[in-house]
Amino acid sequence: MDFDPVDVTRAADAVRDHGVSAPELALVLGSGLGALAEAADDAVIVPAADLPGYPTSTVSGHHGQLVFGQLAGRDVVFVQGRVHLYEGHPIRSVTFPIRLVHALGARRLLLTNAAGGINHQFTPGTLMFIEDHINFAFASPLAGPPLEGEPRFLDLSAPYDPDWLDRAERIAVEHGIGTQRGVYLWTRGPSYETPAEIRAFQQLGADAVGMSTVPETLQARALGMDVLGISTITNLAAGLGTEPLDHDDVLAVGRQVRDDLMRLVQAVVAGT
Repeated sequence: MDFDPVDVTRAADAVRDHGVSAPELALVLGSGLGALAEAADDAVIVPAADLPGYPTSTVSGHHGQLVFGQLAGRDVVFVQGRVHLYEGHPIRSVTFPIRLVHALGARRLLLTNAAGGINHQFTPGTLMFIEDHINFAFASPLAGPPLEGEPRFLDLSAPYDPDWLDRAERIAVEHGIGTQRGVYLWTRGPSYETPAEIRAFQQLGADAVGMSTVPETLQARALGMDVLGISTITNLAAGLGTEPLDHDDVLAVGRQVRDDLMRLVQAVVAGT
């Protein structure tokens, strides 16, 4: 399905028909982390299938809906059912949900994902704040004719808001939640990386690797949104452990650290 800017307006109108409040902040939920949306008060669920132009997720653990409600006293929207480039969607369709939540009023974006650990200090279960990224998929939702309100050439000196990241780290310490900082590397997928690729990514300075997040960050920054990213390290990257990589293991580790991640996200939202 190709992206049509008109669909963003139509989808926003369809969402408003549900009587939801304009969100201050949007949260995109990664593999195995969809249960975070259950923490929302006064939740209103809007199925993605009801929204014109909204891409369909085909990945286990991604529900395909927007959940509007209150979290820590703030109006938020959860994007529950992220889509990925490897599913066959055009790159601009992958970031349709970001354009939609921005059209609905969100000016801050909190991204979560499941990632493979490249840094030897990041064991499965580590929560990593993303301080920078490497776009190894060599794709961008900003390619093609520029859309109204979006820059032709986007400055990425600070793709993840440094002040928000600093505050989030302080909040994690206050709540006794251990975190790390690191660089996230995006690959197109859907195959996991080879050991040789992981060795190359180590040389490039990557601490974690995954198949999402970067296109959403690019889109959000082009729209002027502040971005905070949190990776859950769910496995050691290829060649760094003894077990073969498996998506079920990714989901299982996501469930194990869910409580800490939920506490962290709620505290970060409260302090935003």
